[in-house]
Amino acid sequence: MKHFLDINATETGELKNIISEAHRIKAARAGRPKGALDDEKPLDGHMVALIFEKPSTRTRVSFDVGVRQMGGETMVLSGSEMQLGHGETVADTAKVLSRYVDMIMIRTFEEATLLEMAEYADVPVINGLTNRSHPCQIMADILTYEEHRGSIEGKKVVWAGDGNNVCASFLHAAGQFGFDLTFTGPEPLDPEMAFVEEARAKGVNVEIVRDPVKAVEGADLLVADTWVSMHDAPSARERRHNLLRPYQINDELMAHAKPDALFMHCLPAHREEEVTNSVMDGPQSVIFDEAENRLHAQKAVMRWCLGK
Repeated sequence: MKHFLDINATETGELKNIISEAHRIKAARAGRPKGALDDEKPLDGHMVALIFEKPSTRTRVSFDVGVRQMGGETMVLSGSEMQLGHGETVADTAKVLSRYVDMIMIRTFEEATLLEMAEYADVPVINGLTNRSHPCQIMADILTYEEHRGSIEGKKVVWAGDGNNVCASFLHAAGQFGFDLTFTGPEPLDPEMAFVEEARAKGVNVEIVRDPVKAVEGADLLVADTWVSMHDAPSARERRHNLLRPYQINDELMAHAKPDALFMHCLPAHREEEVTNSVMDGPQSVIFDEAENRLHAQKAVMRWCLGK
């Protein structure tokens, strides 16, 4: 039994094996109906609980479809349907669920909820997102980059905007996969320095550059995310926009990166805010390949967790 809690909590060799398996899984499904079962059915007879304290489109659909394609079944549970951490401790919920299901994916707010679930569950637990990290997204991003440009090792990734949970997982990945990362954004929204220092300690170059034009020079990949989270108060919207407006990814900024640089966004996007339509829909954007690859990367993660 293995948990998939964070990229920096998983060995580099294991991560690379997961990416290789995701490539294989995707290739094996080429040209097949989307609803068809995989030729291999590693989750046949398995039940997977998908817990959503936070709402979701891509995480919910990709995990649900992935389990079904591999021959398993899902039980989708929302925070309102459970007593998680309210009427019952997370530890007790983990112990009970472990008697019913073979694996748990949880998308929650606090990292402590995820860690307590993993500590007390007798089945693998997968981090579908917390306020602090989003490892499954970055596994899909690395899969996407490598199918378009080859190995991400030694490349330069630029994160523009808010040093949020997705940025944190990119920093984790920089250390594990050996690519450099430059953060460009306002100082109040810097990523956690502990994550920056951890990546640097593994020998990669991590920089914080306030000038976005200087930041993207020589970039192989530019990444953005929404400026306002789904749970931010309306009063935060204008303040964040004022802080982040200089870091919008547009054609002018893309022109300062390498000519073959890619653009990624985990979606959902607020078009014409953190990124312009011309970039999102342009030839350097791989956002929909990235979204699709959530499915393949997560299938590989689930197989790894179950030793399949």
